[in-house]
Amino acid sequence: MAQAATKAKEEAQAGPQWSHGNFCWNELMTRNVEQAKAFYRDTIGWTYEPMPMADDRTYTCALQNGKFVAGIFPIDTPEFDGVPESWMSYLAVDDVDARVEKALKAGAKLMKPIFDIPGVGRIAILREPGGAGIGWMTPAT
Repeated sequence: MAQAATKAKEEAQAGPQWSHGNFCWNELMTRNVEQAKAFYRDTIGWTYEPMPMADDRTYTCALQNGKFVAGIFPIDTPEFDGVPESWMSYLAVDDVDARVEKALKAGAKLMKPIFDIPGVGRIAILREPGGAGIGWMTPAT
């Protein structure tokens, strides 16, 4: 399963979406992963590879024609009470810490502390001044 994450990272980093300022990843946050997987499998044709998370839950990588295209993140724990099911987009940034500092000065709010996902990258979840949520990520090297 770690091989799936490594393959996803390698494929993603090979493309221009990992350039600073480009959208690089999309993620469905849902309380019913199995229902979401069935929906996108039956309507879009996605296949899936599981990726274990540090808290013993499973992140689901979605593939289209063998390429990683999105993720499905379970929000079925109490920390996500009140968080609506939705799609989350991520922008690639050259230095997430420095960019978040600029974002905060420009009126953004940090929704959770910046965190690292080994083998994936350093991530910030922000609420921009207009109120929209957005993820910023500096990919792991």
